[in-house]
Amino acid sequence: MATKSKRGFIKIAAELCKGCYLCESVCPFNLISVSEKLNQKGYHPAVYDEEGIGIEKHKCKGCALCALVCPDIAIEVYRE
Repeated sequence: MATKSKRGFIKIAAELCKGCYLCESVCPFNLISVSEKLNQKGYHPAVYDEEGIGIEKHKCKGCALCALVCPDIAIEVYRE
């Protein structure tokens, strides 16, 4: 029996993010980066790159490490 690989994705509420980038440092697939734009509070929020960095696409597995470390509760994790 073949096992189905887990897929996930996240949503980052840019207006809640204060730009601490703890989420960026814990993502095992480097799917979170720094936005070039400022949010209304004047911070560069984290952004989610669902295509991933590199050749593989859709690498998020929904591990939720990013959401666990976010002090602003700005990240929601979804699993398919």
